[in-house]
Amino acid sequence: MALTLAIDQGTHSTRAVVFDVRGRQLAMQRAPVTLQVHSHTEIEQSADEIIQSMRMVIAGVLAHPAVDPTDIRQVGLATQRSSVLAWERQSGKALSPVLSWQDTRTRSDLRQYEAQLDNIRARTGLRLSAHYGAGKLQWLLRNSSAVRDAASSNELVTGPLASYLLHHLCDGSINRVDHANASRTLLWNLEQRDWDPWLCGLFGIPAALLPECRPICSNYGTSIINSAPVMAVNGDQTAALYAHGQPGTDTILVNIGTGAFVLLPTGNTPRFQPDLLTGISRSNANAGDYYIEGTVNGAGAAVQWAEEHFELPDWQNHLPGWLAEIEAPPLFLNTVGGLGAPWWRPGPAPGFIDIDDPAAIDPAAALVAVIESIAFMVATNIRHLHGLQADIRQIRISGGLSQLDGLCQRIANLAGLTVERPPQLEATTRGIAWLAAGRPDDWEATGKPTPFEPQNGPALEARYRRFSDTIHHT
Repeated sequence: MALTLAIDQGTHSTRAVVFDVRGRQLAMQRAPVTLQVHSHTEIEQSADEIIQSMRMVIAGVLAHPAVDPTDIRQVGLATQRSSVLAWERQSGKALSPVLSWQDTRTRSDLRQYEAQLDNIRARTGLRLSAHYGAGKLQWLLRNSSAVRDAASSNELVTGPLASYLLHHLCDGSINRVDHANASRTLLWNLEQRDWDPWLCGLFGIPAALLPECRPICSNYGTSIINSAPVMAVNGDQTAALYAHGQPGTDTILVNIGTGAFVLLPTGNTPRFQPDLLTGISRSNANAGDYYIEGTVNGAGAAVQWAEEHFELPDWQNHLPGWLAEIEAPPLFLNTVGGLGAPWWRPGPAPGFIDIDDPAAIDPAAALVAVIESIAFMVATNIRHLHGLQADIRQIRISGGLSQLDGLCQRIANLAGLTVERPPQLEATTRGIAWLAAGRPDDWEATGKPTPFEPQNGPALEARYRRFSDTIHHT
């Protein structure tokens, strides 16, 4: 029986999942990875720990009694986007930590390029932001002697985390990267679908230091898993678009993990909206699928902020009840990780609106306020997308926090659209597996989704307007 192995390397964990020829999940293995928060701008991960976690989950899933390793026919890899590092070209030895997508240490350095904002956006579909790779790669070249020495001896490769993982997943010294992850570096041209010489020159990143670009759906090389080829590589959020097959342009995907990502497929033509991002989610040698995206930095990261600031014992079990019972929570100014779409600025420190003493807030109400702020920010991006494309009929939601009925219902109420939550919550692994398997048309449905129909909620709408006004004036 032909099987597909999917690897999802995320911010807090690495997963491996095996799917059968009909898209049924046979086995899953997960390993946590550490996030090293040195400051509110310096956020790193250990490259060696991530590689170890990938090897661990692969070994674990192949040892599952439902899996015969000799049946693995293809492999798919999805990774956290915008995280970058440097490594040795031949050996694959990491020369730096992984600079997380959440890392913004280069924000002030990038101000020198503000005169080129329009050119950068036209070429990349992105904003000029420290979250993306170019500034981080500059920082490594400027601050690491090991990186500079490797560059001097022509042994340096820098680029997205996906390329580094591919090097270790495949035999030999492969240094390749997919279009989706390359597109989050500010160095990749959305129309030409390759590294952009003008952008590389602007940021001082020689193209020779970057991995070879390949379409998302292509043969990246022979893997260490039964010599099966790696047939698809993608970003985690963009892979999730394909969890249920080819996505339509009438459905918004909301995937809520460490961050929340709101994606609308736009077909085979890139479209631009001033306050949102444009990117590529699937490509082959001849064509691509494009999307528009709104990014919320503070989703699971905001919940972690609440854990650090309040005593919240056993909150996972209590939160569904709190969301149902607490009708008038305070308002949380969710600037965790900085304000993403559509505001695009750092914002003040996270905190509660019009409350001088956070210690006086009931911890349960504080956590509900954090969850509600996620709904507010997601809804803002959905309203932007709905204004761009009027025939949107529903929202499909996935990711860890999507298990909260209270969050799903708030998003439905604010967006005025039905929210559907499929039973398959780990959308990324299923999406990358479907792409790696050649986009089969006979994969079984994952089951009946749970619908959340929009309801009239004037109190929620009033809190949303006050939240939005506060952000607008900060």
